[in-house]
Amino acid sequence: MVDLTFLLRGARDRNRVGTLQAYGFASVLACGAWVLALAGVLLIGVLRLPTGLPSAQAVQFQVSAIHLIAASLMLTGPLQLHLVRYAAGRLAEGRGEAVLPGLHAVGLLVTVLAGLLGLACALWAFPQQTALYRALMLAGFVLMCHVWIAVTFLSGMRQYRAIACAFVVGYAVAALAALALRGFGLEGLLGAFVIGELVLLAGAAIPIHRHHGSRGSQHGHGRHLGDRSPRLLSFEVFARRHRYPSLMAIGLLYPLGIWADKLQFWYHAGTGQPVIGPLHASAIYDVPVFLAWLAVVPAMAVFALRIEREFVAHYDAFADAVRGGGSLQRIEAARDAMVRAVRLGLYEVVKLLAIAALLLFALGRPLLALFGMAGLTLPLLHVDVVGAGLYVVLLATLSLYFYLDRRREIWLLGAAFVALNVGLTQMTLALGPAWYGYGFAFAALIVVAIALVLLDRRLERLEYETYMLQ
Repeated sequence: MVDLTFLLRGARDRNRVGTLQAYGFASVLACGAWVLALAGVLLIGVLRLPTGLPSAQAVQFQVSAIHLIAASLMLTGPLQLHLVRYAAGRLAEGRGEAVLPGLHAVGLLVTVLAGLLGLACALWAFPQQTALYRALMLAGFVLMCHVWIAVTFLSGMRQYRAIACAFVVGYAVAALAALALRGFGLEGLLGAFVIGELVLLAGAAIPIHRHHGSRGSQHGHGRHLGDRSPRLLSFEVFARRHRYPSLMAIGLLYPLGIWADKLQFWYHAGTGQPVIGPLHASAIYDVPVFLAWLAVVPAMAVFALRIEREFVAHYDAFADAVRGGGSLQRIEAARDAMVRAVRLGLYEVVKLLAIAALLLFALGRPLLALFGMAGLTLPLLHVDVVGAGLYVVLLATLSLYFYLDRRREIWLLGAAFVALNVGLTQMTLALGPAWYGYGFAFAALIVVAIALVLLDRRLERLEYETYMLQ
């Protein structure tokens, strides 16, 4: 089983390189996993068809679950990269036994925060709903928060197969549970979702504890006889010396950037409709956006694999040449290989995005018809797939900034995207339906252009900046 120690190569002098790789991968995958969650929610909602449940109940379930996904991502965002960075640092120090106690401490904090926030919402935000609905929403919110922490941690371990299996098994169980609980209406669908999330969390947690638990026991062999057994909790993860405010800010900006336009469409008077309690949805915006994001998932995966297979190797060669006193020709050759890997990776992403866009352009009308959407939303689907594709390019570019340890640029670009997405989406809402979707697309285009220009300049000055930071 591969984990962060593979990235770190077990050497302290490579701590920075391995750590950047760890949370670089983690950030990319954490931003794509929510699309898989939305696909699972859609699957459960579609299963109402053979059960004879009213369509209104399926919509209420989907809106409830999507809000749980969005809220849990925003709540846990600041902790995700922080935890992966902490774990990578402890592994580089040879203190693998400290990883699980830190993870448990973060889990305890997440449980308390999500529990208190969820309980407050359950008591005061849904006065007309049943007690069972409120309890399931609370349970689902807490579970989803833990799922994102576990998924990000697994991605830092590079256990992508484990993540995919956990999602597939979790939502397969949820689908079967939805059929079994069809007699309970909305609460049955929501209960099936909670069961699926519980299975998903177990599937993500088991490989984490199996691997790091064995590491902790191995480290424990070297202790003195009087030492205690490994601790269950360690709040060292929250110590001042282990705080990474920039990473916490980046972790919050990612989900805010993704959901900013959707929240505005949900709660705008002209595009949103109340569905259940205080929760809204946008009939005209939600389906095209979801289809667009689903279409670009393969591009996310391909870029992650391309970076892992080629860019990391050239980056390691560059670092070895610099630290080992290599010749200028060797250093420049490694730098040039990195640049070629970046260009080829971005080229493959753009190529896959173009294919996805063409397929969606060709199949957009029948796909929208499956969801009962009129042909008037077809232009919105086209705009959304372009916007989602541009955002994938942005994520790919930002992952490269992680490797170069340019957290300030990542933070500024993330903040710029959130601000532009909010402002331009609000402008398009005022301009009318013909402009819907352009806010997100233009925000992504502007930030992608800036990010690529800055990245090109950064790579050109890489040797100079690397030596200056030694």
